[in-house]
Amino acid sequence: MHSEDQYHTIVCIGTSTGGPRALQTVLSELPRHLPAPIVIVQHMPPKFTKSLANRLNTLCEIQVKEAEDGEILQKGTAYIAPGGKQMSLISHGKEVKIRILETEPVNGHRPSVDVLFQSVSRLKKHKKLAIIMTGMGSDGKKGIIDLKEDRETIVMAESKDSCIVYGMPRAAIETGLVDSVTKLDDIANNIMKLLG
Repeated sequence: MHSEDQYHTIVCIGTSTGGPRALQTVLSELPRHLPAPIVIVQHMPPKFTKSLANRLNTLCEIQVKEAEDGEILQKGTAYIAPGGKQMSLISHGKEVKIRILETEPVNGHRPSVDVLFQSVSRLKKHKKLAIIMTGMGSDGKKGIIDLKEDRETIVMAESKDSCIVYGMPRAAIETGLVDSVTKLDDIANNIMKLLG
């Protein structure tokens, strides 16, 4: 880890149908002093993401919040993209800043996993850990392809037997770029091993 870096790895998660329960399972098992920030796209309409973030925050040791435009990522915090808007990340000196945008839906989604993952792929100073969990459709597939142009990226997909809907993980696996396929109950443990 570079001493000047506030954090060296960014964890990004994309999920849809069945996602709130899956996120609760993963985030509630992570320790308070998680050495990385987490950015999350959960397909949801406006207003629902804030209540999801608030509920998860009460159940988790890490801080969970709805992302706000201009925030600087902090380790030990999970940021959920606001429903009805797109979330992307940009370099800001040695730090990384959240951008919340009113741009068009992508893959029929706002927020879209592809929009987030593609912005993360442009961050050159950080390792990336991308996770696709339960959800319908193929959002996140293009983002994984972009992320994997950087050899520092590790991609994990939730296994079929623990998904509510296997669409998004299946689409991710079909790229041939997924490094591991993991049961929901093992994802948090694998995140910690990869951050270790």
